[in-house]
Amino acid sequence: MNYIDRNAVTTARLKGLEEDLHMTDLQYNVILSVLYVSYCPAQIPSNMILNWITRPSLYIGTCVVLWGLISTMTGVTKSYGGLVAIRLFIGIPESAFYPGAIYLLSRWYTKKELAFRSAILYGGLLISNAFGALMAAGILANMEGKLGIRAWRWVFFIEGSITMFIGLNAMWLLPDYPTNTRWISAEERRLAQARLADDAGEADKDTAGDSPLKGLVMALQDPKVWVFSIMNMAQLLGLSFVNFFPTLTATLGFDTTVSLLLAAPPWILSTITCCINAWHADRTGERFFHQSAWWWGVILAYIISLSTNNTGARYFSMFLMACGYGGFALTLVWVSSTFPRPPAKRAATIGIINGIGNIGNLIGSFTWKAEWGPDYHQSMGISLAAFVVSTVLSIVLRQWIIRDNKKLDEDEKMALTEANRSRVEEAARLEGISFDEAMQRRRGFRYLY
Repeated sequence: MNYIDRNAVTTARLKGLEEDLHMTDLQYNVILSVLYVSYCPAQIPSNMILNWITRPSLYIGTCVVLWGLISTMTGVTKSYGGLVAIRLFIGIPESAFYPGAIYLLSRWYTKKELAFRSAILYGGLLISNAFGALMAAGILANMEGKLGIRAWRWVFFIEGSITMFIGLNAMWLLPDYPTNTRWISAEERRLAQARLADDAGEADKDTAGDSPLKGLVMALQDPKVWVFSIMNMAQLLGLSFVNFFPTLTATLGFDTTVSLLLAAPPWILSTITCCINAWHADRTGERFFHQSAWWWGVILAYIISLSTNNTGARYFSMFLMACGYGGFALTLVWVSSTFPRPPAKRAATIGIINGIGNIGNLIGSFTWKAEWGPDYHQSMGISLAAFVVSTVLSIVLRQWIIRDNKKLDEDEKMALTEANRSRVEEAARLEGISFDEAMQRRRGFRYLY
């Protein structure tokens, strides 16, 4: 419902939103982008609060109810200015959800379990593009004029109400942290904490001096945080077509209902491939190729769309475009394993990287102009260039992390006493393996790349 509510304006546009509120094409782009004006900066304090409080279930659940309420109010908007205000305010509670959910998962799962669990979470966001399109198609086709209300207004009333219902239930269904979740036993709480401590080599908790503010300062001082942030911003600029996906399917030449129905299959495939990709990433412990290969698929999709006007080929390219989100689903997972401790820094880092990254969506709101349609060649060219930037930066990060792991290898060897080194050498001789292979078996925490 997070994405369904956020992108409801894209479906409402197909049935009179712009005409009823007397909006221009530029004003519609402002409506899309203004959400990110509040959404991007609010993610940092939101994740800091989430790390500080003890009941994330109540915090996230309350934010879900609030954005559902604000989304419902969109249906009564009478002017462009009112819609701008609604979109600005909805970004604040929405900012708590995705980075907050990733952070909460990172408090329960090890670095080699997190990708698949996060993909299931993100799969909900992906399938919402399909489910939202199908739901909107039904509402727009059957609710026009009911109780004297336009169908596009019913989209916000119905979808916002469902969100509020889910948020109220989330308050008691969501877990808190391993230390205080009430519906697991004391033994299970100890096991959950011990698993994370074993994974990272230290307890997953802040020390007395690790306040949320100190965690923010540590994150801001880490140069890898900024490289991840710019990479994420370029990635989301490349993926900004998502806000215009119903418009893109409409350019295939079909009516409103068929266009919305055609928007569903690419996202169904994207959900499936996202989960399979993340499962394999956990199995192998690899991150770079499991993320960037999907970007290259989107680049291919743009090349196809730039090269032909054939309806079948263009629709095929939309499947590749949607599957590109399989790469984004691993971004914050990679971040979590790169900045594991302390939790205060990890929480701030996730907020910073996802917050700055969504500036790409803000910029993208103005790169898919109606005047560039129906082929949108300029838009796709900009997005393609953005993926080139994100690929280069992800290569930089991969090499950076490889270097850090080599330093950890050297530090472990240097820390060996002569007696311990002799024992490792003797074990290697008995097992018929090299000294380096023996060290590999006993090594401590390493970053994933």
